[in-house]
Formats: sequence, structure tokens, C-alpha cells
Amino acid sequence: MRQDVLKLIEENEDMQKFLRINPFWYRTLSRKPHLISKMETEAKYYFEKSIPHRVSKFSEGVQMASMMVHMFQAMNSQQ
Repeated sequence: MRQDVLKLIEENEDMQKFLRINPFWYRTLSRKPHLISKMETEAKYYFEKSIPHRVSKFSEGVQMASMMVHMFQAMNSQQ
């Protein structure tokens, strides 16, 4: 594997884990090092760190906070 690709993988812990989980990427990157960006994208989706995943997590957090606020308002109105 090329040194620049190996260095990029060593700097990113998620990519290291993804590479260990999906060892076929060793062979793929050895033969086609330009596919490192594709591997990085797949790793983000695997670890749910892509933009759609982050938006959904944020949305779930906002919904939870909204529910708590409504629950506290209901408790205060009963007293």
C-alpha cells in the first residue's frame, strides 16, 4: 500500500477500524489508491457520522427536548 494512503488511514481512527472490519479494502487500496475517498465515505456511513446521520440525531434530540418541555408545562398547569 502506498505510504500516503497508509498515513491517511493511520491518522483517522475510524478508517483504521473500518479497514479491520472490511479487510477487502486492503487489496482494493493497494491496487487502486485513488479509491481512498470512497472508503472514507463508506466508513462515515458505517459509523453513522455522515451529514444525514448527524441531522437525524440532532432532530431526535430536538424532539426529545420538545417533549420534555411539553411534559413540564403539563405538570405545571396541573398544580
